[in-house]
Amino acid sequence: MPRIAYVNGRYTPHADASVHVEDRGYQFADGVYEVCEVARGNIMDMTRHLDRLDRSLRELRIEWPIARRALEFVMREVVRRNHVENGLVYLQVTRGVAPRDHYFPAAGTQPALVVTAKRSSPAVAARRAAEGIKVITVPENRWERVDIKTVGLLPNVLARQKAREAGAVEAWFIDTDGTVKEGASTNAWIVTADGTLVTRPAEFGILRGITRATVMDVAKKLGLKVEERSFSVDEAKGAKEAFITAATTVVMPVVDIDGASVANGHPGSVTLSLREAFFDIAEKTPA
Repeated sequence: MPRIAYVNGRYTPHADASVHVEDRGYQFADGVYEVCEVARGNIMDMTRHLDRLDRSLRELRIEWPIARRALEFVMREVVRRNHVENGLVYLQVTRGVAPRDHYFPAAGTQPALVVTAKRSSPAVAARRAAEGIKVITVPENRWERVDIKTVGLLPNVLARQKAREAGAVEAWFIDTDGTVKEGASTNAWIVTADGTLVTRPAEFGILRGITRATVMDVAKKLGLKVEERSFSVDEAKGAKEAFITAATTVVMPVVDIDGASVANGHPGSVTLSLREAFFDIAEKTPA
């Protein structure tokens, strides 16, 4: 069946969906976005995702394009119209359409909203998780406000492409002090020898990952200790386990960092237990 997109108040065939040439997202990357996992017909962690959207909009002084309850309906409707049982729903809000000028557009300019959804295969994701993935490291070269989920992702694009060319899936940005910040589209974690989960604090310098927050809930349910602190690349390479989290990957084992195997080079039991328990713990909104 043809895909359906929602663009500024209209549901339209995905192939025909378009935005104005002077949309500020296109011209200035002046916008924000969210991606939610859809699993077994449910939108996962919708409340946390829309809370973060609200924060991103406030930080950039962009108004909500429609009421929050209306946006929840649109997200569910786009998932339903695309018959997505497992996959992703994507939403993007920009400052709107206005003549190109670095200043904010005139008061009353309507923010622009796009919502799309697409299917993915749980079987493919499960096979990847069973094998684990490789990551590479790259120097941090992004702006300081990566805590805002903006559509300005060029450094992330270049990092992911470099990872692909190296035979890896993800790239971890490395701070000037040699510590791991986060992935190009994921949060980074390790598991220490005593089974403690370690991830960088989210107060500054990384995105407040929604899946990251839910994994902390899962860890609590499983009786696992979580420690928010920086860790070095060498510590990650020597860790008992490593993994990444994001709505696009949920919990995904990392078995190789810059060509060095993590532990025995196979996904670890702690990581797989977090992945297994995630759906039962995460908030589920029926689409």
